Amino acid sequence: MSNEPDTIEHKGQIIGKVGGCQLIVKIDADGKKHFEATCSSKEARDELVALFEEEAVLRVQPLVKPEPKPEPEPEPVPD
Repeated sequence: MSNEPDTIEHKGQIIGKVGGCQLIVKIDADGKKHFEATCSSKEARDELVALFEEEAVLRVQPLVKPEPKPEPEPEPVPD
């Protein structure tokens, strides 16, 4: 197993590897982001295309905050 991370940031761009392809997030002149992939072979490219065509699952992992504990009610003062 490689000691390299799955993604790195290089010159402000996020770079990741999927199979034999390297994915880069690029920003065009209009400020829109898109993926660009450089693949080691046509087979790797076709596998990446098949993954995107099949299904893409995008998850958000929000910060888990503990539920606030209710304040205890004050004891009634005896008369």
